[in-house]
Amino acid sequence: MSGQARALIDSMPDQIATVASSLSFDEAFTLHHRAVFRTARAVLRDAALAEDVTQEVFLRLYRYQDSTPGEELLRPWLLRVTLNVARNTIRGQSRSMARDTVYSQETFGEGWKAPEEDYERRLEIEEARRALDKIKEPMRSCLLLKQQGLSYREIAETLSLKETNVGSLVARGRKQFARVFGKIGGVR
Repeated sequence: MSGQARALIDSMPDQIATVASSLSFDEAFTLHHRAVFRTARAVLRDAALAEDVTQEVFLRLYRYQDSTPGEELLRPWLLRVTLNVARNTIRGQSRSMARDTVYSQETFGEGWKAPEEDYERRLEIEEARRALDKIKEPMRSCLLLKQQGLSYREIAETLSLKETNVGSLVARGRKQFARVFGKIGGVR
């Protein structure tokens, strides 16, 4: 501070002098906004949430301006508040996700899956059906019945085939399915 400013502050009453020597909210915001945002983003790894946290931190600074530390301790105070608010945000998100999961399971039962998982599963099933459609009979029927858990004898009786042929039909059907499904569904 210049000598003239110090002389002016010394001539003022004590209460006015402390306000004049401390940073205004706008100055504190300008000086420390970048550090607060970077700290929040480092903890949250999300720029949008970091903006929200930064806004909350400066809102707290504005509300509690009278009780915040002096100019030299303001930056550490802001960063400590930033860390606390960011951690609380993470905790809140975790609790929210847990509540949503419990609600979904209670509402939709144990078989509930997230919409993305359900969509991906339906896509896989559709790809498998298309691959099965490309397999010729009786290999397709043998493969489907084997997948249902039937024995070779039961498959032979169901499809009116010789029991000795069922094993080779199932093996060839599996190879053809793997080849066709790989082309349709891509390599996983």
